[in-house]
Amino acid sequence: MGLFSKFKNIIKRKEEIVKEEENDIEEVVSEEIEETKEIEVSEKKVKSKKKNKKKVTSEAEEIKDYDKGLKKTRDEFVSKLNFLGIKYTKVSEEYFEELESILIMADIGVNTVMKFMDKLRDRVKHENITDTKYLNEVIVDELLVIYVEGESLSDKIKMNEDGPTVILMVGVNGVGKTTTIAKLAYKYINEGKKVMMIAGDTFRAGAVSQLEIWANKTGSLFYGKEGSDPASVIYDGLVQAKEKKVDIVLIDTAGRLQNKVNLMKELEKINKVISTHINGAPQETLLVIDASTGQNGIMQAKAFKEITDITGIVLTKLDGTAKGGIVLAIKEEVNLPVKFVGLGEAMTDLKPFDIENYIYGLFKDMI
Repeated sequence: MGLFSKFKNIIKRKEEIVKEEENDIEEVVSEEIEETKEIEVSEKKVKSKKKNKKKVTSEAEEIKDYDKGLKKTRDEFVSKLNFLGIKYTKVSEEYFEELESILIMADIGVNTVMKFMDKLRDRVKHENITDTKYLNEVIVDELLVIYVEGESLSDKIKMNEDGPTVILMVGVNGVGKTTTIAKLAYKYINEGKKVMMIAGDTFRAGAVSQLEIWANKTGSLFYGKEGSDPASVIYDGLVQAKEKKVDIVLIDTAGRLQNKVNLMKELEKINKVISTHINGAPQETLLVIDASTGQNGIMQAKAFKEITDITGIVLTKLDGTAKGGIVLAIKEEVNLPVKFVGLGEAMTDLKPFDIENYIYGLFKDMI
């Protein structure tokens, strides 16, 4: 049970980090109170303590965000899994049928679930497993295998060391693409980066002005021209980005998937303009998917993968759905890494994807 043991250690370590953060905050705060009582308190020392406090809390906050963001999926999926172990004390075909239904409802994907069930039945037979509580460990074990086996996918953003890092954002309308761009801008600006947004969705009513509003709100530079050719707008925007020594360029694109041929040609033209202007760009082409759309999101990923070179997925609204298993389906069915997940509506709620935090948020109630 190597993977499950690792999984239990992950859960334990994450909970220790959260507990340690609570203790450290108390300690740091009490130390600061004591220091302010001294007549010759060093302002520099107080600032250093506050900085340490911020560092201590950041990892724990990430863990808590995953915990909170995956609560709906955990309440649905894990509670049903636990109940199944109570309902059936012995493994049976009825048990397998109900388990299959639970996995499909968690949006792990029908194809993925069918393969998973075959592997599970095989393990049960060869290891002579009869106890359903023990089988829960095997289930989690095999679910983790879905994500970690085969090709290792990087969830890190590739940065350009020579000039602006260009991130091209694609996805159908209504998935939260524009707000995702804003959240990414907010993230990078808070990391001390200079950010520019370029409005490549030039024909949809209000798309350019909407992005400009977000640029103003986040303190990003902006370039866009409504009704103009997207590739020429992006070209002019990249000229400005280089002149103004921008670190990160976030490019919005049209979300019309109805005519794949037209969109393919448009994205090909855009990619050619970007790569001609900045060597090795775009560094990332991120597909934004609304997690609550479930299997429809998987179909979008497959369709976009056919027409352009997708390097990663951004899953929005993961906190608002009980279908958090879509992360596993994306890996198995599309073989693309999830790079960011949306765990709330606040600007800080777009998080870099972390498989260990995901495991913790999804399965912690099973320990």
